[in-house]
Amino acid sequence: MINKPKVTPVFYVSLSIAFVFILWGAFFPANVGTVLGYINDFISNKFGWVYMLAMTAFVIFAAFLVISPYGKIRLGKQNEKAQYSYFTWFSFLFTAGMGVGLVFYGVTEPLTHYYNPPVTEGETAAASQEALQYTLFHWGFHPWAVYAVVGLALAYFNFRHKAPLLMSSALTPVLGNRSNGWLGSSIDVLAVFGTIFGIATSLGLGATQITAGLSYSFDAIENNLFTQTLVIIFITIAFILSASTGVNKGIRYLSMANVVTAIALMVFVFIFGSSIQMIEAFMTNTGNYVQNLASMTFNMNSFVGDREFLNSWTLFYWAWWIGWAAFVGSFIARVSRGRTIREFILGVTGVPVLFSAIWFAIFGVAGIESDNILGGGLYSLLDSQGNEVALFAFLENYPAAALVMGIAVLLIASFFVTSADSGTFVLSMLTTGGGLNPPLKIKMIWGVILAGTATVLLWSGGLGAIQMAMLIAAFPFTFVVILLGISLFKALRSEHDILELERKQLVYEPSYREETQKELEEKRVAFEETLPDETAPDTEEEK
Repeated sequence: MINKPKVTPVFYVSLSIAFVFILWGAFFPANVGTVLGYINDFISNKFGWVYMLAMTAFVIFAAFLVISPYGKIRLGKQNEKAQYSYFTWFSFLFTAGMGVGLVFYGVTEPLTHYYNPPVTEGETAAASQEALQYTLFHWGFHPWAVYAVVGLALAYFNFRHKAPLLMSSALTPVLGNRSNGWLGSSIDVLAVFGTIFGIATSLGLGATQITAGLSYSFDAIENNLFTQTLVIIFITIAFILSASTGVNKGIRYLSMANVVTAIALMVFVFIFGSSIQMIEAFMTNTGNYVQNLASMTFNMNSFVGDREFLNSWTLFYWAWWIGWAAFVGSFIARVSRGRTIREFILGVTGVPVLFSAIWFAIFGVAGIESDNILGGGLYSLLDSQGNEVALFAFLENYPAAALVMGIAVLLIASFFVTSADSGTFVLSMLTTGGGLNPPLKIKMIWGVILAGTATVLLWSGGLGAIQMAMLIAAFPFTFVVILLGISLFKALRSEHDILELERKQLVYEPSYREETQKELEEKRVAFEETLPDETAPDTEEEK
């Protein structure tokens, strides 16, 4: 019998919370900003160490899984092949994880750190080095480690043990039967909450950057709310059309096109920039990052310096990545069937970090160099008109500027289409019992809700508040991710013991098999009792 996806109470509860929050942001934007700003500052100042320790634990846990014997366990049947090729899989990772962020912050963040570094004096050679080092720190192993923990837990229980692709189901070894009750539903609602406002914020920010690019390139186009609303409508139509085709068509082909276009843009800047300096910067920056990883990870400015850089950048990013982990982790899990745990961790953490190191070495060096040539003009423009114009002001100094800026606008739009498409897909999975192929109707409903949320917030000036809301939601979700890691470890340890005993029975004498058969059966029964009872939608139930 096939277990079909169906709308769960999580859908209605999440929808109600989103609606109330939208109304609050629309009618009382100043109040929203004040209240959430106070809560966000309180968490950053009093509990910032929780983010720092948690993110460190995720990196260590991911590294442990790579070298542990659990790394051989496959996400699916032990002889199952990977569902997607490496290029397609990496394209999914790049698009869902932070592809649009690399485009948005490729020039902005290194240049901002160059003028305001955490330790050294600004606008110096040392500031350039520190700017690239901390940029890579924020986009390196830490965010991808938290994505890997969430994605691996979901993929393991779903593909290997047919559990629903839900946070609550993956926590069954820790929560027991409570994962099916109000506690499990609350965790799933929290995951939906972070996804809704994360994607809605990205839609709003994407609309402002695309509008800024169009306005910067064409005098006839004004950078105002009306234009931004039109951009959101266009993106919404595009990602709803893409969502209607499913993962294997719309998201897949757009993701691959995004990667090819992003690489082409990076190669273009590399060829027409200071290529040798970029290569040397990549090597130096990667070495500095690895060498200083521990000190940067644990630095809380407890003895010297102020906390401005820590709160505004590092803690902000850590909360941001944790807040996005529900969405990105769920999508990565969905497209990773057939990978071994070792292959999954290395792919999810290694390849994106290497690409980020190359990307920021090229765009960071080129951005700082352009600013120096213009006598600080690029940073002044960024400071006066916002981060969204930095990329276009930077590309204006390159050959065929109009064409390249047009390609950049299309790339950003395409990235936001795929991010929103992936987001509606994940939201639909989370609210239909964890099915891998949620109904088109539900995906369209979430697409309209996301677009409406972004539009209302733009018109009410509440995007900053909604961004803070997701960061606040990230704090309790930090503990959910910690529990996911513990749950995954307990299940892997139990299953590995069973697999080892089965292997020994095949190798050793028949007498050993007879002696250990009862022990093996007891281990199997004990392990089965810790797994979710419910079968994932879209899968055949065992008879």
